[in-house]
Amino acid sequence: MAKIAPSILSADFARLAEDIGKVERGGAEYLHIDVMDGQFVPNITMGPPVIRSIRACTEMFLDVHLMIDKPERYIEAFAAAGADLITFHVEATPHAHRVLQSIHAQGLKAGIVLNPGTSLETIEYLLPDLDLVLLMSVNPGFGGQSFIPQVKAKIQALRAMVEGMGLTVEIQVDGGVNRENLLDLQAAGADVFVMGSAIFNSEDPEQTTRDVREMLALQGK
Repeated sequence: MAKIAPSILSADFARLAEDIGKVERGGAEYLHIDVMDGQFVPNITMGPPVIRSIRACTEMFLDVHLMIDKPERYIEAFAAAGADLITFHVEATPHAHRVLQSIHAQGLKAGIVLNPGTSLETIEYLLPDLDLVLLMSVNPGFGGQSFIPQVKAKIQALRAMVEGMGLTVEIQVDGGVNRENLLDLQAAGADVFVMGSAIFNSEDPEQTTRDVREMLALQGK
């Protein structure tokens, strides 16, 4: 089933609990949390203390996206803070399989992220150990960017790879996802849709989430 993952990077941090409540009531399944370290990407966002506070105010599935160098250093900290799924960039560590083992050892779901220019071949042999693959459809580090069109073909290729191997790995897409391209990306094979400004910058984030949920459900029938 298709899932919505509103990205709190576009939320109002002065009213974060209120904004989270809106998308939760709207029917979003995941809450996407971008962690940036100012090294792997040029921006800096939040760490485990913020995620711990988010965990205290919602029962939503917390999808924690680590945009940090050497993510293996912080898996236990983010698990303890309340993450349900941890994804990390294959470009950020030479020991991707070891990081996956570490995440699963904490009882969490594990996923790998690929930047727009990173080949699917880098994760082909890791797919059986993954719960989710996140394909970046913008260059990571900032919200509000436009979707890179070539990523659609990458989604299609990954879907064929996953099905060819008989796996049930979810495919998530993040960057420039909006109402205009949402259904096209679903048709290409994506399952989970990270939406930031398209939801939180709308006039009514709760209703927008509900509308997107209905769009995905209708096409999925």
